[in-house]
Amino acid sequence: MQRNHQLFFGKVKQQYDFNTAIDKMPIADGAFLTVLGFEGDECADPKHHGGVERAVHHYPAEHYTYWMQQYPERDWQAPGMGENISTLGMTEDTVCIGDRYQWGEAIVEVSQPRSPCYKLNKIWQVDKLSVEMQNISRCGWLYRVIQPGFVRNDDQLVLIQQAEKPLTVKQVCDMFFGEPLNLESLAVLDQCEALSTSWRDKVTLRIETGVVENWNFRLLGHA
Repeated sequence: MQRNHQLFFGKVKQQYDFNTAIDKMPIADGAFLTVLGFEGDECADPKHHGGVERAVHHYPAEHYTYWMQQYPERDWQAPGMGENISTLGMTEDTVCIGDRYQWGEAIVEVSQPRSPCYKLNKIWQVDKLSVEMQNISRCGWLYRVIQPGFVRNDDQLVLIQQAEKPLTVKQVCDMFFGEPLNLESLAVLDQCEALSTSWRDKVTLRIETGVVENWNFRLLGHA
């Protein structure tokens, strides 16, 4: 059963040698959720974060236990991955692309997995944390907002709609990251209409060119 933690919002500031809003703080009550995300939550890099199809970031609380086992010298806890919401009982194995949830007054839809980036390596001071996260598909996921509305901390995510042939977030990660040029997998992803435009565009380009986009800058911060 899903249980919500508090909502987390962040303000843009200069830290870790870059501008970021990843250090988020708990919100006492709740906030209005717009098509671009929660009012009061900021985004430092709108090219790679935020926007209509990346309005809310969800990261499973279960994963912090895993990271603690791998790197016990770090204080792993939410919202350490920059998430807006952390829950117990929802993971990449059970949540599907296109799943729609009633969330307070709002309705949200899972749009894509989160793509880990090098900034996580710097924040946690763990070399290639982003690569490890991607390799094991413990990335979390993002939502688009179908219906704006007010969301409170104790509002549960209630599943109200699912695709006819759903793909879990983990399945999408495993195909997109794990077998990036497998034509059968690419065809499956290409037919996933609820998958975000940016991800489907990359899938289409791979099919057309037989080339995978360069991940080095995103994962490691250099070409």
